[in-house]
Amino acid sequence: MMHPARKYMDRAVSFWRAEDGVASIQFVLAFPVFMLFFGMIFENGMISARHVMLERGVDIAVRDVRVGRMPEPTPALLRERICEVADIIPDCDNQLQLEMVTLDLRAWNGLPADVQCIDRSVPDRPLTTFTPGGNNQLVFLRACARFDPVMPSSGIGYAIANNGNSAAGGSYALIATSSYVVEPFRRETDD
Repeated sequence: MMHPARKYMDRAVSFWRAEDGVASIQFVLAFPVFMLFFGMIFENGMISARHVMLERGVDIAVRDVRVGRMPEPTPALLRERICEVADIIPDCDNQLQLEMVTLDLRAWNGLPADVQCIDRSVPDRPLTTFTPGGNNQLVFLRACARFDPVMPSSGIGYAIANNGNSAAGGSYALIATSSYVVEPFRRETDD
């Protein structure tokens, strides 16, 4: 008759020597690491795609102003045109803030350092400078769009969503800039 302690020792030894489930253990250890990398790569790709589309939307809207297709630009018209082109931006009308200032080339002061973005902690859109400029003036347009991370619990999504800014509301901002000189348009006159 075998001693009970010896019986438990034999079971423990056979358990540790068994190779059943080895692949499952490797999968359980490796799968979260690969999913974390996938989440970070996907989030980075979405950030890049959104930024490219925001830049493209701003460039096309500025081209419309520059060539006279939009002779009297307003924040609403520019926002509408940017959102039309950059349709990858979710809730574009409510998450896009525009700032337009004229700059003097002869007395250059540089661009304003503070970027005006949507503050999600207040319901109203903040007031920004919007000066479309006159003939032969240099105009600088800056657009700031707020985005929620696609995967807020992944590495990059978590880092950008929890950056300590209460105005961000768990989001991140992408900024696109453009500048142009207002061309004097030839107006048709009735003879």
